[in-house]
Amino acid sequence: MTKVAIIDYGSGNLKSVYNAVKRCEESQSNIKSVEVTDSSAVISSASHIILPGVGSFKSCLDGFYSKKNLYESLVENVIGNGKPFLGICVGMQMLCSRSTENGDHKGFGWFDGVVEKMNVDTSEFKIPHMGWNELLIEKTHPVLENLDPSTQSSFNAYFVHSYVCRLNNHDHEILSTNYGKKFTSMIAKKNILGTQFHPEKSHKFGLSFLQSFFKWQGNI
Repeated sequence: MTKVAIIDYGSGNLKSVYNAVKRCEESQSNIKSVEVTDSSAVISSASHIILPGVGSFKSCLDGFYSKKNLYESLVENVIGNGKPFLGICVGMQMLCSRSTENGDHKGFGWFDGVVEKMNVDTSEFKIPHMGWNELLIEKTHPVLENLDPSTQSSFNAYFVHSYVCRLNNHDHEILSTNYGKKFTSMIAKKNILGTQFHPEKSHKFGLSFLQSFFKWQGNI
């Protein structure tokens, strides 16, 4: 049975993520429990882990590292035990090597890449990027392949951000999006996923994405 741990480190859109997961629970009988937590014990008992993120890269990291043993617990369960993991928005950016937002800050380093300010060609595209945009498939992934068929013909998701991940290894880029210029909107490596878009705010597509994630066992 699927047990979901949503990481609470004092930042992130926790209520919206929790509510979206609870909606998945209502229609997906294999979800046993959903908890918002910073407890190593709860994370260790979970089958699937979500790291939300809203705000600046540094403030999110500072909040995260202020929680005793939280990073160690995440490494043990995600890197060591291979549990399916999803980082959302800044939760995805934190997985990169570093960020240039308001200085130079070191990330988890789980993906080789740099988080940089969005760069667009014309004033037609406003920063921060807020709203719905199409997701373009760069590479297949089981979570995308197992989406609700009614959502597969239209990949559109909701974004709120000013910074993007620039990967050095494009084999890990699953989805991209065009907004003035093309940027990476989903990354994946082994059991680890990251989305720049907010599935919890992406209505039917977002719920289908989360449901598919909860069915996924972390294998590619």
